[in-house]
Amino acid sequence: MNPPLRLRRDVTACDTEGGMVLLDERAGRYWQLNGTGARVLRSLLEGAEPEQVVDDLAAAKDVSRDQVAADVQALLSGLASAELTERDAQDGKVRRFGRRKR
Repeated sequence: MNPPLRLRRDVTACDTEGGMVLLDERAGRYWQLNGTGARVLRSLLEGAEPEQVVDDLAAAKDVSRDQVAADVQALLSGLASAELTERDAQDGKVRRFGRRKR
């Protein structure tokens, strides 16, 4: 079981009519997620495992499980590379994802 995913402290999420917007207050940039991306992120932030999200989404949509798994992984990778997410490690320390630009 992975530690729960969370948004970094300086990232704010706001639901929109068609999905979700993430604002990185540190960098002054924002990202827009469509409805499916928002659903995936909400589930992960609520503690769901990626595999569970993939199974649920594949059952609800007319898309192969392999395609859903690739799309969920692409979303997680994109959020990580933009430094929008982090996880608490088992030892209680926060692990940041993505590269920090200096």
